[in-house]
Amino acid sequence: MSSAQASANKAVKAIHSEYEAKTAPGLFLMILFIVLLLASIGLFVLGIVSAASADEGITGQAWQLPGGTAIAAIIVGAILAFIVMPTLLAGLKIVKPNEARVLTLFGRYIGTIRKDGIFWVNPFATAVQVPKPSESQASLTMSEKSKGSSQVALNMPTTKLSLKTMTLASEKQKINDLLGNPIIISIIVIWRVVDTAKAVFDVDNYFEFLSVQSDSALRNIVRMYPYDSSDDIAGGHEKSLRGSSQEIAQKLQDEIQEKVEGAGLEIIEARITHLAYAPEIAAAMLQRQQASAIVDARALIVEGAVGMVQQALAKLSEQEIVELDEERKAAMVSNLLVVLCANKDAQPVVNSGTIY
Repeated sequence: MSSAQASANKAVKAIHSEYEAKTAPGLFLMILFIVLLLASIGLFVLGIVSAASADEGITGQAWQLPGGTAIAAIIVGAILAFIVMPTLLAGLKIVKPNEARVLTLFGRYIGTIRKDGIFWVNPFATAVQVPKPSESQASLTMSEKSKGSSQVALNMPTTKLSLKTMTLASEKQKINDLLGNPIIISIIVIWRVVDTAKAVFDVDNYFEFLSVQSDSALRNIVRMYPYDSSDDIAGGHEKSLRGSSQEIAQKLQDEIQEKVEGAGLEIIEARITHLAYAPEIAAAMLQRQQASAIVDARALIVEGAVGMVQQALAKLSEQEIVELDEERKAAMVSNLLVVLCANKDAQPVVNSGTIY
């Protein structure tokens, strides 16, 4: 690679990486500029009054300037008061807490002001305009993006870039899971800007970029897992959207972070806020869940009943309460299992004769 190409790559890298802008104490300079502005206006007025007095033949006053000096005072005062001082005052920038100003000078990035307070920078430097979320919204939504619309509620662009932690809340979306079942799901993403240069220069609108990438990551994650698994009720280890919420949330956060890393954004948290089957299959899936629960419950009942029958036969044999042959043992086992496993209460039948 040539030195020219290396220098070009280095320059591009510098533009797309945030660094602190060079600033001067703004409060001291503001007071100084105001004093100089007032002095310039005073010099301008003094020159005009002196020239007017000389034209009327009034001379010899202590405050009066000679004719040539008065003209010079008018010119210098006008330049300072109406050109120089306003230009210098334009370099004052006020930054509030958790806000930043991204500065450019003739199209070149010259740094970011992150500290709060008043600062003075090159008066020809301009703050880059960034999109601003609507004041009526506590969060942005991905609903318009999922519908193919670009109507994100944004106000007019502002030069103040917010560094506050913000939320991106999606509306309920229909997505197919691993098994092809349509489900209704929504998520919330908590995020913030960590690199202002990347957020402003590397993407056109980082709000829209985050919205689209979050929607894409959500669809990818949902397609990798089933809504639930047959082991969820039994406490199995197979991952599913319903049974492994913590693991799914972490994987969703990691995937979104990977997608928006180049935009200078940090994903603090991402989690599922709504999860349900789509209405067209909700009834069928409920029946399947009920059937699975009934099967698991029956298996547990049968297992307990067999244990109780074994314990009863062992006690009868150990304490020699009654001696049963194999046929009577089989009858007793059958009767006990019917009583223990039946859905309804058993109706006892009293045998007044011998059991043989």
